[in-house]
Amino acid sequence: MSYHWNWQIFWEPSPLGTGTYMDLLLSGLWWTVMTSLTAWVLGLVVGSLVGIARTLPYRPLQVLAAAYVELFRNIPLLVQLFLWYFVLPELVPASLGLWLKQSPGASFYSASVGLGLFTSSRIAEQVRAAIAALPRGQALAGKALGLTLPQTYRYVLLPVAYRIILPPLT
Repeated sequence: MSYHWNWQIFWEPSPLGTGTYMDLLLSGLWWTVMTSLTAWVLGLVVGSLVGIARTLPYRPLQVLAAAYVELFRNIPLLVQLFLWYFVLPELVPASLGLWLKQSPGASFYSASVGLGLFTSSRIAEQVRAAIAALPRGQALAGKALGLTLPQTYRYVLLPVAYRIILPPLT
């Protein structure tokens, strides 16, 4: 078999009249990278907070964080994206819902939030597991130094925990 590829198609004008097919591909690549980076940052921040909340000695926070993780991990991603894009604008007040439906970046925002929160539940489990994997003496050392619980997490536990979760995080 011999194929004859027409590579010139990339430089032909697109039917939308917005440039060439290559311009459309590069625009799609740009939006894909921006959506994934936005979702990753949102997932890292929310996932870290939820993962930390799962390891705190306060039972109500543990229960809320566990419920968050179970909710977002057990609903398929495609269903979550559908809910964020089609259902959320109907549940919020009418003016906000209209803005969500008609804004030019509606698909970008809903995709970024949906992907970010879905990813945050996985990151939360990684953070929780990394903190739980640390030797008990690390937290006790922070307490012995007179550090408060937030200081112990910030200066002692989290730097080591993030080193543990760096490989699976990538």
